[in-house]
Amino acid sequence: YMQDKGNFWLMLDKGQVVGTIALIDIGNAEAVLRKMFVHPAYRGSQMGVAQVLLETLLNWCRANGINTIFLGTIDIMKAAHRFYEKNGFVKMDKVKLPSKFPAMKVDNVFYKYTFTRST
Repeated sequence: YMQDKGNFWLMLDKGQVVGTIALIDIGNAEAVLRKMFVHPAYRGSQMGVAQVLLETLLNWCRANGINTIFLGTIDIMKAAHRFYEKNGFVKMDKVKLPSKFPAMKVDNVFYKYTFTRST
């Protein structure tokens, strides 16, 4: 993950990992969001772990010239879908993913986030 403009972040609580998020640089100012996990005890808007992780990744992308982020997930992850959509990700067809997108066999729902000049 730590190649080119890619990165990997952890959120810790008392030395324990409670959340992760990663970014894979696929070139052409595009990247892929991966490894978005939050420990069940730290999920939900009250805890804010997922939001902080995502905002950290988005800020990194802004600062490093990434214009578009793609991600794949699975259809049963409804809470994740709501989270991504609330944060500006838009569903897209798999066939429209860039050729360098590292597809996971289990993924069947795909999202795209495009930075605008004001974001």
